Amino acid sequence: MTLPGAPENLVEAALEMTSEAPAVVAPTPPDLNDPSLYIHRELSQLQFNIRVLEQAFDERYPLLERLKFLLIFSSNLDEFFEIRVAGLKKQINFAREQAGPDGLLPPQVLAQISELVHEQVARQYAALNDLLLPQLAEHGVRFIRRHEWNTKQKQWVRRFFREEIVPLIVPIGLDPTHPFPLLVNKSLNFIVELEGVDAFGRDSGLAIIPAPRSLPRVIRMPDEIAGPGDNFVFLSSMIHAHADDLFSGMKVKGFYQFRLTRNADLSVDTEDVEDLARALRGELLSRRYGDAVRLEVADNCPKHLTDYLLRQFGLSEAELYEVNGPVNLTRLFGITSLPSRPELQHPPLGQSLPKALVDNEDLFRVVAKQDILLLHPYESFTPVVDFLRRAAKDPHVLAIRQTLYRTGANSEMVDALVEAARAGKEVTVVIELRARFDEESNLQLASRLQQAGAVVTYGVVGYKTHAKMLLILRRENGELVRYAHLGTGNYHAGNARLYTDYSLLTSDEALCEDVAKLFAQLIGMGKTLRMKKLLHAPFTLKKGMLDLIQRETTNAQAGKPAHIIAKVNGLTDEKIIRALYKASQAGVKIDLIVRGMCCLRPGIAGVSHNIQVRSIIGRFLEHSRVYYFLNHGGEELAFMSSADWMERNLDKRVETCFPVEGKRLTQRVKKELDVFLTDNTQAWLLQSDGSYVRQNPSGNQTPRNAQATLLERLAATK
Repeated sequence: MTLPGAPENLVEAALEMTSEAPAVVAPTPPDLNDPSLYIHRELSQLQFNIRVLEQAFDERYPLLERLKFLLIFSSNLDEFFEIRVAGLKKQINFAREQAGPDGLLPPQVLAQISELVHEQVARQYAALNDLLLPQLAEHGVRFIRRHEWNTKQKQWVRRFFREEIVPLIVPIGLDPTHPFPLLVNKSLNFIVELEGVDAFGRDSGLAIIPAPRSLPRVIRMPDEIAGPGDNFVFLSSMIHAHADDLFSGMKVKGFYQFRLTRNADLSVDTEDVEDLARALRGELLSRRYGDAVRLEVADNCPKHLTDYLLRQFGLSEAELYEVNGPVNLTRLFGITSLPSRPELQHPPLGQSLPKALVDNEDLFRVVAKQDILLLHPYESFTPVVDFLRRAAKDPHVLAIRQTLYRTGANSEMVDALVEAARAGKEVTVVIELRARFDEESNLQLASRLQQAGAVVTYGVVGYKTHAKMLLILRRENGELVRYAHLGTGNYHAGNARLYTDYSLLTSDEALCEDVAKLFAQLIGMGKTLRMKKLLHAPFTLKKGMLDLIQRETTNAQAGKPAHIIAKVNGLTDEKIIRALYKASQAGVKIDLIVRGMCCLRPGIAGVSHNIQVRSIIGRFLEHSRVYYFLNHGGEELAFMSSADWMERNLDKRVETCFPVEGKRLTQRVKKELDVFLTDNTQAWLLQSDGSYVRQNPSGNQTPRNAQATLLERLAATK
């Protein structure tokens, strides 16, 4: 698929250059400020969501996993509208329209988003209705529609409606004393067209019914009612079937579901608050009632009612999405993990441990001898949890410091921190309260730790603390020894089974000292402390990356081998992109593995002809950030980081980037990156026009799936 608005100058010129004879006159060096060299970040993010949707069509996945991808697409779109689209609309509303390096203004971007999303949502519901639901029915997983209910099922639905739904439902008739209600973000609602006059003589003809949020959107019918298999009925169907019961003496002429998406980005002025936690508590409620950004309605809703809803919410027709099915698909996630249908899901994941940790109860002794590198979820996250749990119980451990971004108030790691604090150890935790959509959980987490006696801080005003680090101070033979964990992902055991991330357990003296210094900067005050090994944003990480890219560029200019491999979630930083363009021009081979948004255009002659960009979409969410530089003289360098190559990470967050040292571990990282570079089944190659092309084995090529290969190497499926 070609991204709308693809450039017509440098990209097309590059294609012509590849087919023509070399010019006699040396070409003018390309202008790296040319907007055609950059892809708009929001359009690129949307392309990632489309790649996720494509997995729902892939018959190589088990059926419920395909449904899961379909629902993830919905969930991703929700956040895309709540944050990305809302941000663009805000620029327009406040007359702060800004064009990025790509030159597109917010109205242009919103128009392209609307066109793309309408097309993809139509494909999504077609996949649901024409592919997934019929195939699920063949396997005994059925969604029984109203017109399919037999007498016995109708009686069961009526009883459920009266006993479980009616006590919770509140129909709202619309008239001058009952204005249109303020509806919660992403809630399921119904607009009802009525005929007749009620007991008070009112005949406005319209009512709104908010669906009870406490009820599931799909309800399982008992086997004795529906027969064998897993049989479900939609809550919306139950309410629709008995809508007349809610309006005594009146006739329901029409009944249509709809859902409103609102701006959900919190706006706390961190420069003007004395207590961030208190300010956030006050803002959380506003997230449910932000400005409208999207309206989804059933596609059988008549135009006069959709127009009425659009007027109520101040939206245009371009922001209306008519769907052939439930408007709130994300509430179907519970169906994707049916315990009765293991054959329709991925086999359970069997996670492994490095040999050094097998049958070895003394983690501190192992880490004192060697660095331990773990790649989750193929290798278990348990050693990281055990590291903290043992520190909490160890009488020789004096102090523990940790950053928490997305963890949950009731995790094993938080339990260990609470235990350590109650045991009298010095426990200091830096909690990032502003981790989007986890603010409420993090506020609860902070309260729990404070009640246990831990010192809790909220990082630095104006900079999100996104670094993942744990520091343990232990007395050994009369001396204080530091141990550290550094990671690319969050301290969340659940995510560690779904996201690919690296963990490093180390007692390296210089690296642990750097971690201690960074904690001192976060918790206390003072000038930037000089680090020996650690790169950290917002101070040295960006410059360090630019210097390393420049080093490869210089090597290539000197005729030496030069190679850069970067694996990130996003690449949007303009300075990094320009440095990569210059490296490509110098002859550096550049392989980028970018899961999500990428603003760099590869394959442009004379600019990015030495750059290849691929995105891997599979069973696990690719989340690790890894940077590899060939360097020269046999000194390959590998780094891992909590940061992507994005402005927000490099300039506005506290991030860490740590070296992977020793030839053995460096070579391991390089080999694991190579696995992704040879994937020809789950890889998508970014084209210079902004579109992505899925890779498939051709001819006699052996199919290669990076995640399957790593599963085989590092883990085992039971």
